[in-house]
Amino acid sequence: MDTIIKKSMSLAGRELSIETGHLAKQASGAVLVRYGDTVVLVTATTSKEPREGVDFFPLTVDYEEKMYAVGKIPGGFLRREGRATEAATLSARLIDRPIRPLFPKGYRCDVQIVATVLSVEADNEPDMCAMIGASAALHLSSAPFMGPIAGVSVGLIGDEFIINPTEAQRAESRMHLSVAGTFDAIMMVEAGAKEVPEEQMLDAIMFGHEEIQRIVAMIEEFRADALAAGIAQNKIDVEPIELPEDIVADVEATAHDELKEALQIVNKQARDEAVSAVKDKAVEALIEKYPEQEEDLRAALEAMMKQIVRKLITLEHKRPDGRAITEVRPLTCEVDLLPRAHGSAVFTRGQTQIMSVTTLGSLRDNQLLDGIENVDSRRYLHHYNFPPYSVGETRPMRGPGRREIGHGALARRALEPVIPSEEEFPYTIRVVSEAIESNGSTSMGSVCGSTLSLMAAGVPIKKPVSGVAMGLIREGDEFVVLTDLQGLEDALGDMDFKVAGTKDGVTALQMDIKISGINRAILKQALAQAYDGRMFIMDAMLAAIPAPRTELSPYAPRVLQMKIDVDKIKDVIGSGGKTIKKIIELTGVEIDVEETGVVHILSVDADAAARAQKMIEDIVREPEVGEIYEGPVVKIMDFGAFVNILPGKDGLVHISQLAKKRVNKVEDVVKVGDIVRVKLVEIDKQGRLNLSMKALLD
Repeated sequence: MDTIIKKSMSLAGRELSIETGHLAKQASGAVLVRYGDTVVLVTATTSKEPREGVDFFPLTVDYEEKMYAVGKIPGGFLRREGRATEAATLSARLIDRPIRPLFPKGYRCDVQIVATVLSVEADNEPDMCAMIGASAALHLSSAPFMGPIAGVSVGLIGDEFIINPTEAQRAESRMHLSVAGTFDAIMMVEAGAKEVPEEQMLDAIMFGHEEIQRIVAMIEEFRADALAAGIAQNKIDVEPIELPEDIVADVEATAHDELKEALQIVNKQARDEAVSAVKDKAVEALIEKYPEQEEDLRAALEAMMKQIVRKLITLEHKRPDGRAITEVRPLTCEVDLLPRAHGSAVFTRGQTQIMSVTTLGSLRDNQLLDGIENVDSRRYLHHYNFPPYSVGETRPMRGPGRREIGHGALARRALEPVIPSEEEFPYTIRVVSEAIESNGSTSMGSVCGSTLSLMAAGVPIKKPVSGVAMGLIREGDEFVVLTDLQGLEDALGDMDFKVAGTKDGVTALQMDIKISGINRAILKQALAQAYDGRMFIMDAMLAAIPAPRTELSPYAPRVLQMKIDVDKIKDVIGSGGKTIKKIIELTGVEIDVEETGVVHILSVDADAAARAQKMIEDIVREPEVGEIYEGPVVKIMDFGAFVNILPGKDGLVHISQLAKKRVNKVEDVVKVGDIVRVKLVEIDKQGRLNLSMKALLD
């Protein structure tokens, strides 16, 4: 019989339970998480030996969406799950980010977390369950994980915060916040919001942390019970990396001043070259004394470099590029770089440069989503690319990775609240942000550049959005928050906190840290500085283009929107699509007909769109007595002529109504194919249309 350990608690009206000892027992740690009817199996597995030749912690998080979890068969030819969806990739990143900092420096054993989504309740998202399961599984394993952590989602309806909101509540909520942390500190924040004020966003984070503390306490009890039952493993000891004192001292004496000077060169490439030259010179000078210890020499140089930068900031309040702590790098904003694009902009901040390009398409261009999420299509698309030349490197280009997907999703969340509704602007909107040059905060540069690009394209966004990345240097209880984080400060600092929003509130947050957590005071200061930084950037953006253009690019398609009776849809479509295909063939337009009767006509040629609209209007138009029509004679009979007055609608001109004089033979007046003007004089009880040519003769 299996020994099963289980703990449970009530969380936001549902039972949350974690159990181990039943499934996946060969993993280093395995936990089955149940939250309502949402079920996720999470395993943590560690290698016995460190990976050789790496200078980073090899943590892998895989988030596996199983379509059976929502009672669906996968699409595609193979009818099985393929590569991870965008949503799955983002969920994997969400789990990775608060866990990674809680492993000791120098730990090089492979750790793999696999979260398999087994069952999903319609209004109960599984990603937080996966995060809780990952934390619990690691806590059961021998891995030197300094957790546990937990995560929750927070919504905002009115002024009330909601933990793990349901689908209905999410539809009403002004924010979707994911927050993760240990018992004592915040580790990760991710949010999309509808202009939520900074103070309210801060309160939401701390509200979520209160629930996190309860979950963390349950995981601690869970491990204690598992240890007592012999299921959990004792943690391995990791020897701290200690560099030889003599090497540290000699490196300090040899290279400190030169390295400090090199680190304060403003230009990134020049600084990197100078720093590299100083390091090489120091190694060359010391290698004879330490012939077998080049690796230690370079490690000591890296450590000293980090120490120099952090002391410059904390003690001298001096940043490597000479800026003040709250100062934004020099800005330039340009629009209309690309003549044929529907909208384009270049946003440059220091040595970070983003080109954002907007393309407008029909609603049939919406992105279809084939996953376990409830959303089945997306109208606003935001894609981010990070080519190797942006940092002066070479590497294979194999499509978007986790970084690209994550940054694109963040920019999309930042801008979605200001995108006009389908009724206001019936287009699919795609923005592509190209990181042309990178020295920190390309994701927030993408938000700024894309705002400019959307406005240049004539998309009537509700408000402009700007973004800035905040950094942190923390030494004990003392800390310095940096506005507009650059690459070196990110690499050697403790936090990357991205904040985007309008002048009236936050639309997106993303926070990652490298230390064991931060508190409310740091978050509050970071949000306040970020607002000032965003407004400074916003002023520069609005100087380039103060408002969305009122006219679209001449190369952008025009959309005419009309409403027809639902019962008339079949007439517009025609048998086997014959009617609508003919309209498209004759005019060259694109036509989308919704089930509600809303018709979208899209064409670069405004006249073609107008012709298509007229043809559809004629199809759905009901004949009215007294109206005058023009149409071809389609049939001749002894008693009169049939004239087509509207698509699919023929009426009879009786022989007595052909002319004022007596007509002996219909063919004496009209022939098949003749275009004639007629007046509808009667619709009889059987719905027959009686026409007259005579009524129009003087």
